[in-house]
Amino acid sequence: MKLILLGAPGAGKGTVAKMLTELDGSVQISTGDILRGAVKAGSELGKQAQDFMNRGDLVPDELIMGIMEDRLQEPDCANGFLLDGFPRTIPQAEALKELLARIGVKLDMAVSLDVPRDVILDRLTTRRTCSNSDCQAIYNTKSSPTKVEGVCDKCGSPTIQREDETVEAISHRLETYNEKTAPLIGYYEGEGLLMSVNATSSDAVVAAIKERIG
Repeated sequence: MKLILLGAPGAGKGTVAKMLTELDGSVQISTGDILRGAVKAGSELGKQAQDFMNRGDLVPDELIMGIMEDRLQEPDCANGFLLDGFPRTIPQAEALKELLARIGVKLDMAVSLDVPRDVILDRLTTRRTCSNSDCQAIYNTKSSPTKVEGVCDKCGSPTIQREDETVEAISHRLETYNEKTAPLIGYYEGEGLLMSVNATSSDAVVAAIKERIG
């Protein structure tokens, strides 16, 4: 399957993507992953991206699209791919459409994961992450707590609440999403590719996608 996953921070894109990759061997691709991969590989585009990242600047769309073009043509994408959190803007969506046409790849759907704001706030403010950079295990104080409060089950390091997962930070992230990324829902609806699904249950999302694609 070749999908774009749309949804606000905390909508569960990563969880759904992981479940879908286990179904048919599709690969999960995020902008951060491909940028880090290109930098690590030392490609020319990766070196250019690293220059921007080292300065603390956003990597330009043209550069991201170049790296995305390389990534989508790697052998592991032959079974399908799930774009997680990309595109983020209408210009990126239009550039992606041109790119896919150029490399002869047809998108199956853009899936919008619909989750109420209060559910997102509850999900993210109760999330805890292992402070060990080599572990980064994720827990939730309500749905999947650590065995010992504040201690990672896997490596024993302290678990923390990330700075971007406070109520204030999440509210700001949601406002940014609604302003810049939410318009993609209308864009893909106009393209005839949109599937909206209630995403309060990841299992239900995966079932709905399987049913639609067959």
